[in-house]
Amino acid sequence: MTLLPFAESIKAIHAALDNGIALFDTAAAYSAGHSERLLGKALKHHPEAVVVTKIGIGINEQSKVLSFDEFEASSVISAIEASLKRLDRDCVDVVMLHLNSLSATQAAPLFDEMEKAQHAGKIKSFGWSTDFTANAKAMASHPGFVAIEHAMHVLMDAPNMQQVVHDHDLYALIRSPLAMGLLSGKYTVDSTLPSGDIRTNNQEWTKYYIDGKPNPDYIERFDAVRELIQSDGRTAVQGALAWLWAKHPRNIPIPGARTVKQIEGLATALRFGPLPTSVMQEVDALVGDAFISDGESER
Repeated sequence: MTLLPFAESIKAIHAALDNGIALFDTAAAYSAGHSERLLGKALKHHPEAVVVTKIGIGINEQSKVLSFDEFEASSVISAIEASLKRLDRDCVDVVMLHLNSLSATQAAPLFDEMEKAQHAGKIKSFGWSTDFTANAKAMASHPGFVAIEHAMHVLMDAPNMQQVVHDHDLYALIRSPLAMGLLSGKYTVDSTLPSGDIRTNNQEWTKYYIDGKPNPDYIERFDAVRELIQSDGRTAVQGALAWLWAKHPRNIPIPGARTVKQIEGLATALRFGPLPTSVMQEVDALVGDAFISDGESER
């Protein structure tokens, strides 16, 4: 992963704060600790910022190598404390389990440890980054459990997971709200990603890109709804986010943004707000259910 210089990244984070964006999503595994350290430095004097981080994947900060050994309950507290140190915070707002397909039975003791961390004042709440509705249902009533992070975007609804969010008054942090950039409006069926771009690695579970090119099925469906989601002067990105907000008031998209200009575009999306109901009905009718996330597989 190519990392931006600290100063440039911090400038973008401060621009987000200046534009009313207060929630920041990171993980121990993102750049093997670098992302947390960067965020910690940028938010040093901003206690009002809401920080969400994720644990469960082993990291080596020196070698920048991730490990996927079994995450034991005995490691939860130390993992949280390591994240707190990198984030330079005494307490973090939300800690999420970063193991998408772990069974609820295996995860239960991990969340018991998170509850202990909550009682100790190390974290305020916790959740799970998972696309499996069975996982969400199993943990939704656990004391301190407040959020699910799952994949969803205008071309791939996730009605089963959204129902769980609604039924249990959870928050949904929406991963891949722009389908890894596919909904940015920059790509056509003839576009080719540059070599070295992580999206050139075929990801069978997403199918957003195939052999370094945008999936033509996705592009075709996006082209069919693009004008609709850009209603009232929105950009494609702003329209994609507006669709998510219209789906549920507790949806919190977490798009990636690396520059001040991108941040300002996201802030404008907030001012536009959700898409109107009439537009939502037209969009959903055109997209259909070809790429629905069924809540039974990783997305």
